[in-house]
Amino acid sequence: MSTSNSPIFELRVAVTTQDYERLVRFYCAGLGIEPAAIWNNDGGKALMLNMGSATLEIFDERQAQVIDELEAGKRISGQVRFALQVPDLKAAMERMLANGATLVHEPVTTPWGDINVRLQDPDGMQITLFQAPGNP
Repeated sequence: MSTSNSPIFELRVAVTTQDYERLVRFYCAGLGIEPAAIWNNDGGKALMLNMGSATLEIFDERQAQVIDELEAGKRISGQVRFALQVPDLKAAMERMLANGATLVHEPVTTPWGDINVRLQDPDGMQITLFQAPGNP
């Protein structure tokens, strides 16, 4: 998709945590990615992870309930939930669990054919990992 005619070039989500090192280890090791940039300003720490292309989904309560019921069996996520498409769901899930994720619900196949698993990061953020049809 070309961004030349788009009024938005990039979506960034900023997560603030009480345990910076733990969350950095969780996302870097758990997703198997290296930081794209690191900042240290006035004693503060920050890094940026390149997460591929971004999409903002806006759900009403009913749609959030439908998705939560499909992925987790009940309405459970908060106002914000990450959904990350991965090439190998099993490997990504195992890496994230090994790095502090909590399994919310076992993988499920959605009505549209994706395989989704619901996890929670060490700070409580709900994460859906999904693998699209056609990926082994």
